[in-house]
Amino acid sequence: MDRIAAIWSRVNRSLFPHLKECLPGMTQTHLRLATALEVIRIEDHIPPAWIQWYGRKRKDRKAVARAFVAKVVQKMPTTKALVERLRVEKNLRALCGWEYAGQVPDESTFSRAFAEFAKTGLLDQVHEAVVKHHLGDEIAWHVSRDSTAIEAREKPVRKQEGSRQSKPRRKRGRPKKGEEPPPADERRLARQRKQTATEALSELPTACDIGTKVDAKGHKTSWCGFKLHMDVVDGDIPVFAVTTSASLHDSQAAIPMGKRTAERVTSWYDLMDKAYDARDIRESSVELRHVPIIDVNRRSGKAVPMEPDRARRYGNRSSAERVNSRLKDDCGGRMVRVRGAPKVHTHLMFGVLVIFAEALLALG
Repeated sequence: MDRIAAIWSRVNRSLFPHLKECLPGMTQTHLRLATALEVIRIEDHIPPAWIQWYGRKRKDRKAVARAFVAKVVQKMPTTKALVERLRVEKNLRALCGWEYAGQVPDESTFSRAFAEFAKTGLLDQVHEAVVKHHLGDEIAWHVSRDSTAIEAREKPVRKQEGSRQSKPRRKRGRPKKGEEPPPADERRLARQRKQTATEALSELPTACDIGTKVDAKGHKTSWCGFKLHMDVVDGDIPVFAVTTSASLHDSQAAIPMGKRTAERVTSWYDLMDKAYDARDIRESSVELRHVPIIDVNRRSGKAVPMEPDRARRYGNRSSAERVNSRLKDDCGGRMVRVRGAPKVHTHLMFGVLVIFAEALLALG
């Protein structure tokens, strides 16, 4: 709370009066952008433009990164629309770091910079830094885990022919009499418990493919693209996010997500829906000294009621659903125009950072 109060004091007493004096005509959207940029401080994670040993000097990537944050706040669908707005809107251009319209780079420069951000994982570094800075010393009661479908404009990757013959599939359920069960090392969840978060996350598939899910009403829907998995703490604050293939089951990302989130924040309860109902996930949560509260999957057709105290805490899991909804409706989750998992993840992380900044300040 002290850090949040310091940010609000700096914004309200120094930043906003200065902006209104130097840039007349500031709107609420401009002030919202200025506040988000002040919390994220994305330019602190980009090296200066003069650190370049050879070749033509690049355009300053700090202003470009701030402009991509403005793209999310202004709900612009494409980079072309962002460039056009920057060249005609003086206040928006000044907030990003350019004084004159002629200083705004063209669309190709924005695309190259975006590719660099995706290749280096800049947005993940920024997100980790702000989470540890603002929440590292705090205790979060609940971590809500959920995923959401991300539609992409690219063709799904075909599975290699003969892959099923090389690894025969085994029927689900208890093995027959005389049939030996598969070794534990072949199961991904058991293997993830022995791995570090980085090793487990590196094994998750990230190619574009077809995903299918069943909603609360029992309707089955499919989409082509990816799936964003996210951990959210109380206050609708996202603390970790990872993008995988759309076909990956939610449970396959739970264990490494729990380990990575535990490195960033201290929490007590892990809240997950019935898609995460697995013994390895529960035991991994306990190993992290958390209390797993997971909705029971009715595999046998019998409904197992949750204990009253846990049922009340389980109601906090709606925070993950609210963040997913806001990412899609207000922060570019439905406007994915890039291709490839790294770029799609970078596009989504700009929205996650804006949500983080605004949710953090809402606590104050």
